[in-house]
Amino acid sequence: MLPGVNPRQMQQMMKKMGIKQEEIQAYSVIIKTEQGDLVIENPGVTKVNMMGQESFQVTGTATLVKTEIEINDDDVQMVADQAGVEFDVAKETLEECRGDLAEAITRLQNSPAM
Repeated sequence: MLPGVNPRQMQQMMKKMGIKQEEIQAYSVIIKTEQGDLVIENPGVTKVNMMGQESFQVTGTATLVKTEIEINDDDVQMVADQAGVEFDVAKETLEECRGDLAEAITRLQNSPAM
């Protein structure tokens, strides 16, 4: 906020500029990342619409929750067979791809070592 401008004036200025703001009641927000899930409990969430472009502002304290991915041997064997690599290489790549079979096969097939 701008110093010396009351919230009501700010809302009017934003309305004139075509900016709409809306508070969203949320219990938690989860952002999925490669390192795990960022979980924000009891967040403050504001939806901002400016010239047709929506964005969200989230405030609160985030905690990183590591997610374990279970990869079964059948999936590893299928990746190994499709990509023409050893079982261990397929398993490692599948873990890097967080269990995404298609991504693992594509990555192995496009690998310079192939």
